[in-house]
Amino acid sequence: MGSAQGRAPETLVADLSELGSAPLPLVGGKAMNLGRLAAAGFPVPRGFCLTTVAYRKAAPPELEALAARLDAELPGWSPDGGTAHPALDRPDLDHLQLDLGELARQAREMIVTAPIPADVDAAVRAAYASLGSGAAVAVRSSATAEDLPFASFAGQQDSFLNISGADAVVESVRRCWASLWTERAVAYRSANGISHRDVGLAVVVQDVVPAVTAGVLFTANPVTGTRTETVIDASAGPGQAVVSGSVNPDHFVVETATGRVLLRSPDGAGAETGAGAGRAPSLDDARVRELTALGDTVQRLFGAPQDVEWVIDAGKIWLTQSRPITTLYPLPDPAAAEPLGTESGAAADTRVYLCGTLFQGLTRPLTPLGLSVLGSMRNRKGPWKYVNPGLRMYVDVTPAIRNKYGRRYLLRMLPLADGRTGAVFPALLEDPRFGLRQRRPRRKPGPGSAAARSTEARGSVALVGRLIPALLRAGVRPAAELRRAFDYGKQLEADLVLPEPATSFGRLDYAERILDRTVDGLILATLPGPSVGYIMLAAARRLLRGIAKPRELEAVLRGLPNNVTTEMDLELWHLAVTIGANAASREVFLAHSPEELAARYAAGTLPAVAQTGLRGFLDRYGHRAVAEIDLGMPRWSEKPDHILGMISNYLHVEDPEQAPDRQFARAEEHAEARIRDLVERTRARSRLRARQVEFCLRRTRQLSGLRELPKFYIVLALAEMRRQLNKVGAELARSGSIAAADDVYFLEFDEIRVGLRGADLHGIVADRRRLYDTELRRRRIPRLLLSDGTDVEAAMLAKSPASGALAGTPASAGTATGRVRVIMDPVGAHLEPGEILVAPSTDPGWTPLFMTAGALVMEMGGVISHGAVVAREYGIPAVVGVPDATTRLRTGQTVTVDGAAGTIVEEP
Repeated sequence: MGSAQGRAPETLVADLSELGSAPLPLVGGKAMNLGRLAAAGFPVPRGFCLTTVAYRKAAPPELEALAARLDAELPGWSPDGGTAHPALDRPDLDHLQLDLGELARQAREMIVTAPIPADVDAAVRAAYASLGSGAAVAVRSSATAEDLPFASFAGQQDSFLNISGADAVVESVRRCWASLWTERAVAYRSANGISHRDVGLAVVVQDVVPAVTAGVLFTANPVTGTRTETVIDASAGPGQAVVSGSVNPDHFVVETATGRVLLRSPDGAGAETGAGAGRAPSLDDARVRELTALGDTVQRLFGAPQDVEWVIDAGKIWLTQSRPITTLYPLPDPAAAEPLGTESGAAADTRVYLCGTLFQGLTRPLTPLGLSVLGSMRNRKGPWKYVNPGLRMYVDVTPAIRNKYGRRYLLRMLPLADGRTGAVFPALLEDPRFGLRQRRPRRKPGPGSAAARSTEARGSVALVGRLIPALLRAGVRPAAELRRAFDYGKQLEADLVLPEPATSFGRLDYAERILDRTVDGLILATLPGPSVGYIMLAAARRLLRGIAKPRELEAVLRGLPNNVTTEMDLELWHLAVTIGANAASREVFLAHSPEELAARYAAGTLPAVAQTGLRGFLDRYGHRAVAEIDLGMPRWSEKPDHILGMISNYLHVEDPEQAPDRQFARAEEHAEARIRDLVERTRARSRLRARQVEFCLRRTRQLSGLRELPKFYIVLALAEMRRQLNKVGAELARSGSIAAADDVYFLEFDEIRVGLRGADLHGIVADRRRLYDTELRRRRIPRLLLSDGTDVEAAMLAKSPASGALAGTPASAGTATGRVRVIMDPVGAHLEPGEILVAPSTDPGWTPLFMTAGALVMEMGGVISHGAVVAREYGIPAVVGVPDATTRLRTGQTVTVDGAAGTIVEEP
């Protein structure tokens, strides 16, 4: 057998002990990792690797053409086989499903029927003979797209155990090759954006260890994400039973640093029981500690948490596989984390992070430049510190948790913003690591830090000093405040215009400074009005104590005037009505997809009524987008597919009573009726109090609708930044520094400047796009994340699993029965009138869907979150903060949503 090192291009077979630095394209992930373990001296069963050179020799030429057909369907795939520039949305493989299975079947047939080249056959037989006559071996697949940092491909290819005889080994090799083309493996590669042409398969052949006990070890808790815990599943006999799930294994959770068993369940039931309960455990504590220490050493070798398969024979532990755990959420601050394999730091060093982007209604990641811009906004004022694990914004709330007043604030605010976070947070406070500090530690001095803090403090005090009279002015003269707020928008639009001509450097500098020049003025112009509106609502609630229940005041917020998002939605509805009344426009919209309509609009070939109407709408609202706080997301003016899809949805509204403008008018009437009722009930107690209640509630309705205005103006500024950066990106693409104009959003401002001077930025962009695409596929985002990687909610649920009832936080009263429509992304979504919208979360880009929804159910949110507030304004029932709603509910089932009780009940 030849070495894999130095002779990689033609090597057919290599001993596992020689694979310590073998390249992934030659031996695949499984063999490469086994080679590293063997080279480092870990106990690995002897064996050999049949490299991908053998697979390439055996694969028939027709397979290349079939793989090319599959690659052509991958989102963003380029003809040369590399990733071009995938869209910023999750991959959608629905269009592949019709022929995916058939293409996979054809590929397998090609492999199975093709003759094995003579030199490959001879190499396998010779290598097998070196293991001993008739040796029992495991024949296992090792794909080049396997055991990667972002995708494990666990179980996607086949393995065959207890194979004896050269003929059987050769046939098992052929079956391993064919398993590269199972439907599940093809679908997995497609979902992860991996080329079917580039993937290859090596085969590992190893001695079978006669197992007394076997199992799997995770060097980080895969359920909670905790990096300081080891999880072991074990069972008597071979490990395949544990991996396949055909037995209930013994389960151990171990504190890695000390070897202390935190949880043991010998019967696999998950409940802590004594070692003597039921059958004897497959591992004693000494073996558990030995496995934990071994796993910790393996983790240090690979530099990342590992999923390790192991076998114990009569007296020795053998390692049969190690792969990265790809499902863990990234650490909040990897640079500050304890080195892998060392003892954990002091309890006081554990920090708590709250996901800020979830509070903005975003489950998706943000582009790197989008995060950078948010960072410049968030760090200008205030004491909070931020980190961006998983390309999402987290705020460090540890100082607030360790402060008495900070705790009170968070306990009051979190349940309103997100019910699920609010439910978990009190238990977190019981953790001794987050106890109150008796006195504030001194800050370490740093160069210029005191001056910077003093400047920030003076700026904040000055801003607050200007806000106080503005708040008083808004309360006294609300009509003038409304004019002032909207006049600011006109002035902002004028101020955002960059004089032409401008250089690329000039555009970049201008874009970077926009928010610095506008944030303070924007706060002063738009914050006083809605603040006074909600202050007045709180005052009314106090005045109505003993007269009305607090939730009765929700109706006052329905159909609020002066809400730019509501006005936008109603304008879109009126545009749909206009298009529906025009025969030519209606016919075109009902016959074409949003993408086709967008192409026609760009070409100016829509019917005149539709073309003119859409242009007018986009002139006013084209700066908005789904996930609009991310600078990297295309604005509606660039990509109007979403808006066109909403118009098509509205054309299906046939019942006049379901028309959004009728529903909004009813919401206004309901609010006015509730105010009259509350005033009358108060008058029975006191005429003076009744006048006070009416004053407060009238101010509430006049001013609270302005709450959407600050974000509306910020997004207007972001849109102008994006317009300038699109031009900068186009220049970078022309010069060859990046491949496509929108690559600019995967760079920082300083990097863009370097690119404008001619630097090659392709590598930086490719790495960040890979990370972004990986994070797009992530479904679970921790709301509260500890610095050791623990997902606090997941850890709580692991201790007390949730019941089967589907419930969340009541957010908007009322009941509605209808068919469920689960929507993960509003772009291109279809929602029939009266359907129950089930979503992970929402932001203003989702609200056109609210106009025809029967009710809203969200995984994220509390009573003050965006989706809840808008649902109340539109008068539709809403339940938010429902764990796993998008997976526990399915499109088409009929449910009743009770927005007052916070429940979702399936109907027979």
